[in-house]
Amino acid sequence: MAGFERVSKLKWLCRRGMKELDILLERFILENEFSLSAGSWPEFEAMLACEDDQLWDWFQHPAEADERYWKLVMRISSGPG
Repeated sequence: MAGFERVSKLKWLCRRGMKELDILLERFILENEFSLSAGSWPEFEAMLACEDDQLWDWFQHPAEADERYWKLVMRISSGPG
């Protein structure tokens, strides 16, 4: 998938049923658009397949995140910078 198409797809997948998740995930996409368009984080797309309540629990308690996504959850939870 071309970079622009992948980023567009990921932006769409970041639209969740929970406003708090929308804010966290959309901010992350905007801050990391170039690395995501390069295809460097396929696990981000896989993580987005998880249920909203599971994702929210992980962002509230990063130590409990699935080990496949732990680093990514920590990075998203830590915010900008």
